[in-house]
Amino acid sequence: MITVVGTGTGAGAPVPEDVLAGAALVVGGRRHLDAVRLPEGAERIVLGPLAPALDAIGAYVGKELPVVVLASGDPGFFGIVRALAERFGAGRLDVRPGVSSVATAFARIGLPWDDAVVVSAHGRDLRTAVNVCRAHPKVAVLTGPGSGPAELGARLAGGDRVLVVASALGDPERERVERVTPAEAAARDWGTAVSVVLCLDEARALGAVRTVAGVPEGPARWALEEDAFAHRDSMITKFEVRALALARLGPRLGDLVWDVGAGSGSVAVECARLGAAVVAVEKTPDGVGRIRANADAHGVDVRVLHGEAPAALSGLHDDPDAVFVGGGGRDLPAVVGACARRARRTVVVAMAALDRVPAAREALTSAGFDCDGVLLQSSRLAPLPGDVTRLAATNPVFLLWGVRTPASSEGVAQ
Repeated sequence: MITVVGTGTGAGAPVPEDVLAGAALVVGGRRHLDAVRLPEGAERIVLGPLAPALDAIGAYVGKELPVVVLASGDPGFFGIVRALAERFGAGRLDVRPGVSSVATAFARIGLPWDDAVVVSAHGRDLRTAVNVCRAHPKVAVLTGPGSGPAELGARLAGGDRVLVVASALGDPERERVERVTPAEAAARDWGTAVSVVLCLDEARALGAVRTVAGVPEGPARWALEEDAFAHRDSMITKFEVRALALARLGPRLGDLVWDVGAGSGSVAVECARLGAAVVAVEKTPDGVGRIRANADAHGVDVRVLHGEAPAALSGLHDDPDAVFVGGGGRDLPAVVGACARRARRTVVVAMAALDRVPAAREALTSAGFDCDGVLLQSSRLAPLPGDVTRLAATNPVFLLWGVRTPASSEGVAQ
């Protein structure tokens, strides 16, 4: 058996002597190994690169010799249990969990965390953590070199989030839990003692009672009716069009979506309801107000940029995974081209004027996208006097979408 002991945070709980007794190999961080008395004759390995440690453990397992692995926090929560189970099988593991840094950090500030979204930026691209923080009111980020509070704060600066930086959790002399703005976090050198960073919308941090922990439940319905949004003179993407647009955009947790020429923001709000971080770009002041009101009404975060594309897009520093372009007028090809040059995955364009389709399609294909489209024509049931029903036609809309090919993705900023 491989016994995996989670020591909790800081100095952690003492490792029971019976766990160590008889161990032929003890593996762990240097501070964990220095804190225990090894059995006579036992070898110890200080964890560094994981592959050599797994190979060494494998040699002992092959000889049916007992192994003990010491780890911080809860080793089954973004910890070494996954690697051990993949290599040796879960049946060989005896896991003794400790208290994770995430649980400890939320305890320090007196908040429940059953509704928190936890994302790891340790050895991973920071953009996923950034987008989750933008989209959700309560997020815990497990940090690492190059993905710490300063880097996270720099990407979130200008927003309404508060960062809680928890360092050296469990250490009675060094522990610090500090609330800072993203800009304040970006301006500091946090060293190597950071345990976890909490990103909070403090107005919603307490949260409602939940049935499902972690990632919020998805919406029960999408492609909502037009009357679910405030809009002007029926200037809104109809739900039939929105349904296909959402299917092609594929918004999901960790994504960043732009809604360019957002109008009422119906597409932006629906993408946010499906878990994505969203930026809505709108040129009219009254449209900006409607988008914010619609986002508030549906309880989602949508960042609204007041400006006209394509020029306004230069103010957006993070490249989107997907872009929806509505409207556009004479500048539509330039807008589509600007979006296509930065979109990582897909661009979807809705047009009422058929004669704008060739230029929009050319803008997508020139940027290396595989392009397809469809003319959507629908008729809805409508009542007539005498308790009868007719079909009422909606205006036809051409929906064009481009999907980035693997070769064309090489030039997109990561």
